[in-house]
Amino acid sequence: MTDTPKTPGQEPEQLLHLVIGGELRHLDAPVFRDLSKIDFVGAFPNYGEAKKAWKAKAQATVDNAHMRYFILHAHRMIDPRGDAH
Repeated sequence: MTDTPKTPGQEPEQLLHLVIGGELRHLDAPVFRDLSKIDFVGAFPNYGEAKKAWKAKAQATVDNAHMRYFILHAHRMIDPRGDAH
């Protein structure tokens, strides 16, 4: 996925993505060690922007093998059938 092109006089389509991360209990499952310590990196208008933030956080925490960051496709949770258009 990339940024949705913008036509003249129109805002680009917003496809909400969230980036979160934290320390996992085990390396084989996405179960966080402590939910109160989840790092909410932010909300982004498209996958490309979310991926930039995810990559920066993942690279910054590379020394901790249990630290993981995820991109959540929130637009799919808000409108799972895709019929909001």
